Amino acid sequence: MARTATFPITQTGRRRALAALLATLALATAACGSQLSPETVASVNGAPAPGGGVSTPGGGGVLDGSGPNGTLPGGPGSGSGDGAGTGTSAGNAPGAGGPTGDAPQGHGQNSSDGGTKAASCNGFKNQTGITDDKIVIANASDISGPVPGIFESAQQATRAYAAYFNSTSDICGRKLEVMALDSRADAGADQQAYAAACDKAFAGVGSMSAFDSGGAATAEGCGLPDLRSGMTTPERRACSTCFATQSLATNLVPTALPKYWVGKDKEATQHVAVLYVNVHAAEVNAKSFVEGWGRNGWNIDLVQGIDVSEFNYSPYVQQMKDDGIDFVVYLGPYQFTIRLQQAMQQQSFEPSVFLQDATIYDQRYVDQAGDAGDGSYVFSTTQLYDNVKIDEVALYRSWLNQISPGAIPDYAGLYAWSATRLFVEQATALGGQLTRSSLVAALGRVKDWTGNGIHAPQQIGAKTTASCTKVLQLKSGKWSQVSPGDFMCGSLVDTGIGG
Repeated sequence: MARTATFPITQTGRRRALAALLATLALATAACGSQLSPETVASVNGAPAPGGGVSTPGGGGVLDGSGPNGTLPGGPGSGSGDGAGTGTSAGNAPGAGGPTGDAPQGHGQNSSDGGTKAASCNGFKNQTGITDDKIVIANASDISGPVPGIFESAQQATRAYAAYFNSTSDICGRKLEVMALDSRADAGADQQAYAAACDKAFAGVGSMSAFDSGGAATAEGCGLPDLRSGMTTPERRACSTCFATQSLATNLVPTALPKYWVGKDKEATQHVAVLYVNVHAAEVNAKSFVEGWGRNGWNIDLVQGIDVSEFNYSPYVQQMKDDGIDFVVYLGPYQFTIRLQQAMQQQSFEPSVFLQDATIYDQRYVDQAGDAGDGSYVFSTTQLYDNVKIDEVALYRSWLNQISPGAIPDYAGLYAWSATRLFVEQATALGGQLTRSSLVAALGRVKDWTGNGIHAPQQIGAKTTASCTKVLQLKSGKWSQVSPGDFMCGSLVDTGIGG
């Protein structure tokens, strides 16, 4: 039976304040695999950008704080923010995507409309967010706030796909225009953003917010289709018009991962420790994993939360050594992972397996962890970001670089790209029947969506956890897949925790 250990923690007032801020933001980390930097948080705490805004490289402008969410101008020749926290742009202007340059064009399923058979445009009507020449899609992601740029990648990817689509295609004669909104890692700002989207956009596409509960009722109330990169709160998952390409139900745990490890190293799976950043979302996820993995052959000896302000990880390492732990799972920001692994290295604790979700599948982790991170395993629902042999990955990387040179691919961006593709394909298939309600109904029927091979099959309409995963390992600074096949798939265990 798993034992929950406790350790006394000494905190100064300053550490308590920083801990409170990090705990708030770590909810997003636990829920959706984002990366939050304690160092970044500390550096910006109490030092907002002038005017309440923040520069957004590649975003076509500066958030000037003049609207309730800050105004994001769309870029040269594309119009400017309207004081309601919005900024839009059409064609290939930066707000929609940026210059096309020599970015590739896909064919067939990789074409910008996915090769979808376009329905007749007879009966097509202009409506909220649709005019004679454009369809406005809103992306409300955390751009400014305590950690500037936390989910900027989701907005970048949405703009990148819009640019790709606009370069060759249209929907009944209309191009896509991206309405850029800033949810500021704040539920109130998310609500304000979706109030603006309800009034001016046809749909929400590719959004990612740490506190997405704020706009849930607003989106549902106006019937706004909201096809997100991911959802982080129960309120958003309960929204009847909201969906996500990274689908998740906390109570549903895939069996493929625990069964893989039982087959690979059964002895290690009989002495497992599950550690997590001590915030509510991570705790719920950890407890659900413990229950699901335990039902599939693992013996978990230790379940331990580690406070976000804790810098001394030595007691936790010593406890694992005393308990004979041979398999360590950690759930939390990659910066905290590094602290734990450095403490393990200092105390010569070398379990057979160190496993984490894709939070550490990030070049910054690789650079900062160094030798301490070598050999780490990750379970992930995406393809390798550098596997450009997959045409869709190559498209994502190329068009992302077009609109934001040097941008780093990540989970939020990859799933936002996928969300924009899904929107385009569904809208194309509806043709003259395209309305908010018809799009919501169509999204509710989508299953086994892979974004054209860029991630594991996702049950968009059912809003359940993906049943497929793969395992990656970091060796000598490079990630590679170590699990067999493409994705390992299995059933889902309903743990009854977090659902």
